[in-house]
Amino acid sequence: MSDESAVSRSVLAEQVKDRLLQDILAGRYQPHSRIVETRVARELGTSQAPVREALRGLEALGVVEILPFRGARVRRPSAPELLEAYVVRSELEALGARLGVPRMTDADLADLEALGEEMQAAAAIGDRHEVAVADASFHARLLALAGNATLERVWRSLEPFSRTYITLVAPGADAHWTADLHPAILRALRTRDAEQVVAALRRHFDEAGAHLAVGWDEGQPASPPRPRPSTRRPH
Repeated sequence: MSDESAVSRSVLAEQVKDRLLQDILAGRYQPHSRIVETRVARELGTSQAPVREALRGLEALGVVEILPFRGARVRRPSAPELLEAYVVRSELEALGARLGVPRMTDADLADLEALGEEMQAAAAIGDRHEVAVADASFHARLLALAGNATLERVWRSLEPFSRTYITLVAPGADAHWTADLHPAILRALRTRDAEQVVAALRRHFDEAGAHLAVGWDEGQPASPPRPRPSTRRPH
């Protein structure tokens, strides 16, 4: 295979991986369901090779598992895995806040507030998927303030765990509860005090982790109480 063909297949595999991840996060593939290479290849109009490579990439992210003679299936992450991911994400986002808040502009803050409003609007109509998308965008935008590509790359390797939790494996999740975890972070951001933002982020992940620990073993997380912060939309 020529170098050009190898690069082309790699690019196609990355596109297939992104498409499959979107389908998983959107609920098209439920936890434990199989992802059939031939079917995906037929649907996307490609050969099986890039699909197989895409599935290996998703396996590296912990989103799917590939079993001998049984193919690929969507993983249901364990509670310990997700709690570990929350701990690491909390530290990464704390570092991002320390680096990024001093660089934050009024436009940056406006973008974050708009994402907070998107979460509230999606929660108002009970759309957990859109809440999760806005949630992920909010944290990605906050981390991007740091301007550190290495930090962002490491963070993105963990991010699918939390989105999978919110959108798929927590069918009883409360969209309002998830959205209402974020106004406290926005209030801290408005102070432009990095340590206040760090404290708000730590509380955010502590609450999310505590909620996960309560209901995960039975597969149906308990309906949580509203968090302490105000439920009003951020201004």
